[in-house]
Amino acid sequence: MPARPKLAHIVLMTANLPTLRDWYVRVLGAHVVYENGVLCFLTFDEEHHRLALVSPPRAPLQARTPFTIGMHHSAYTFPTLNDLLDHYTELKSVGIEPLTPIQHGLTTSLYYRDPDGNLVELQIDNFAHAQAATDYMLGAEFAADPVGPAFDPQRMVDALRAGTPVATLLSRAWAQSGPALPNPMERLSSPVGH
Repeated sequence: MPARPKLAHIVLMTANLPTLRDWYVRVLGAHVVYENGVLCFLTFDEEHHRLALVSPPRAPLQARTPFTIGMHHSAYTFPTLNDLLDHYTELKSVGIEPLTPIQHGLTTSLYYRDPDGNLVELQIDNFAHAQAATDYMLGAEFAADPVGPAFDPQRMVDALRAGTPVATLLSRAWAQSGPALPNPMERLSSPVGH
């Protein structure tokens, strides 16, 4: 079998490097490895850099919209639901709230917009093994709705603290048992700032 690549890093163009750098440091718990005013390399794990920010000095950059062709979002996985929800609570305490949370079924996800309008997904895998997630994607629930419902992350925090089993919270049935929320795909397609 030939060697398989793994994702090494993502590079984002920005006209606002300091603001974007500070946002990713906060949201991903990253640290700056190198920065020179035009380039900034960040990491949050064993890789020398997972994210790079580029601010071309004389290139006028166009603002990103939800309808721009290109990458839809980047995603970052946390080990446990407790870890994801603790991070949600920490970010909320400094005014960073998700655009929309989605119970995909195979993941429990919180989508954020960075200051440039890029979507960032913070998630946990709902299955211990990739094959189980693949089997879920080939099943009836996923076929009926491959995106999944929105859910209230604060309600999830409260339920977890009250002793609701994690397996229950990771279900679409639990997400749908809460208050009616906006369609998550409409939220992901909403104009930046809305």
